[in-house]
Amino acid sequence: MTNDCLMLLHCGKFHLDLSRPKVMGIVNVTPDSFSDGGRHLSHAAAIAHAHRLIVEGADMLDIGGESTRPGAAAVGEQEELERVLPVIEGLRDIAVPISIDTWKPAVMRAALAAGASMVNDINALQAPDALEAVAESDAAVCLMHKQGNPENMQLAPRYADVMDEVMSFLRLRVQAVQAAGIARERIAIDPGFGFGKTLEHNLALLKNLRDFAALGVPVLAGLSRKSMLGAITGQDVDHRQTASVAAALIAVQRGAAIVRVHDVRETVDALKVWDAVNSENHISHG
Repeated sequence: MTNDCLMLLHCGKFHLDLSRPKVMGIVNVTPDSFSDGGRHLSHAAAIAHAHRLIVEGADMLDIGGESTRPGAAAVGEQEELERVLPVIEGLRDIAVPISIDTWKPAVMRAALAAGASMVNDINALQAPDALEAVAESDAAVCLMHKQGNPENMQLAPRYADVMDEVMSFLRLRVQAVQAAGIARERIAIDPGFGFGKTLEHNLALLKNLRDFAALGVPVLAGLSRKSMLGAITGQDVDHRQTASVAAALIAVQRGAAIVRVHDVRETVDALKVWDAVNSENHISHG
């Protein structure tokens, strides 16, 4: 990455140096997430899982209380708050940024007050009052593209040109967020792999991921354990770890600054090898 504006992400009191790719560990406090639903539903289990991910090398954590898998039903605001707030409060003194994975402004505000320093919004701050909820804080935000809603997004996704449409949407959202007073240094974007996209759409986005750098903000890629990897490998969701690590590496090679993953230790190790090979400071043995 050569563009200086891609090198830092301001998340409240944290300033993430993106000259090396960062690993965002997933903590789902849900009964129905596609990969780990129910495994960390209790607050104590979620907090313990979060601490394990930090030990494994997570640079940041993404806490979610509503599944956004294809076909998922919406969760009420109060229920989502009851799931995520005790977890965020229990983690507020950790040494890495906490992201809240939500599209609801009330949940954003409560999570930021509880200690989160980033909002990861699949709806790209389009809900009424969402822009204001983030603008009045010093938190970062990740703006994601999706077509449709989790209930229907995979029924029949169609694009005339998926790269052009996703790029245009994200460009407009970055402009809207900046106009609302959120500095560029607080913004990341996510093309939304699996959110209203076929396998062909997802592969086109991954192949051309570097093009999104033209928007001047860091790119987050979330491919971990998704159905596109199952379609490619034939593996069920519990056996997609290898494919997930491979996809994360490809995303980083193609310009992703942050990868959102379930398998933190494995991804961190793979990126250490990748970084050692690509580092300008590697040791030469002639």
